[in-house]
Amino acid sequence: MQEKTVNQKGWLFVLPVLVLVAFSAVIPLMTVVNYAVQDTFAGEFFPLDDKLLWFRELLESDRMWEALQRQLVFSAIILAIEVPLGIFVALNMPRKGVWVSVCLVLMSLPLLIPWNVVGTIWQIFGRVDIGLLGHTLDQLGFRYNYTQDIFDAWATVIIMDVWHWTSLVALLAYAGLVSIPDAYYQAAKIDQASRWKVFRYIELPKMRGVLTIAILLRFMDSFKIYTEPFVVTGGGPGNATTFLSIDLVKMALGQFDLGPAAAFSIMYFLVILLISWVFYTVMTNLDKEGS
Repeated sequence: MQEKTVNQKGWLFVLPVLVLVAFSAVIPLMTVVNYAVQDTFAGEFFPLDDKLLWFRELLESDRMWEALQRQLVFSAIILAIEVPLGIFVALNMPRKGVWVSVCLVLMSLPLLIPWNVVGTIWQIFGRVDIGLLGHTLDQLGFRYNYTQDIFDAWATVIIMDVWHWTSLVALLAYAGLVSIPDAYYQAAKIDQASRWKVFRYIELPKMRGVLTIAILLRFMDSFKIYTEPFVVTGGGPGNATTFLSIDLVKMALGQFDLGPAAAFSIMYFLVILLISWVFYTVMTNLDKEGS
């Protein structure tokens, strides 16, 4: 039997990508690890038995745990709002006709706006003197001030993120809905299934794959959020909206503590990786049980 010839020249097409990834990801990661195990100001590596000094100090720091708590609460609120809302919007979008294109374009518009522009829009929008939202609430008698009130700051950041990213969940859910064959709906109509049963036993199982992607993307994005809250509140009032990313930037650039900041970034990355893996495992197991 003649052996099949394997052509290894295909790796030549992948090589530029590998080189680009090495410069943009691997080498910076090595630098971060290097800073995390040494005193950057003294230019000396820690002794072998004390390599994890910065990590231990961070784990004993109330500052990091408080930022982590704020970050987890924010991500939980975002997922609790955007996923059900995105599904609701997708269920009510037209499946046929000219309005399909119109709805898809309108839903895509918020996703095209850069993050810093979104923050600037809501910073102005919420101002009491010139912002439509802030001025309207002030005229109605509400004492709204996102720069001084903790609840107002959180509400502004959450509503801003919901406005910006719910479209992503809706578009992914809509992609799952339009892939469902009409035969499923015809069978449900013959069985006189209620609207809830159609959603529970036909639409939701078919959307489970895209919803897994939506939840993972929204969790990772919300857990890494930096630009929007930094532009709107600067992490305030006080430290009320100082999430992990803002605290990390303050530590690295504001205080120039490169060693602790490097250790912080590694722990930040591992937390995102761990929680994303848990999300993916749970959703995959639910999908297997459902099938």
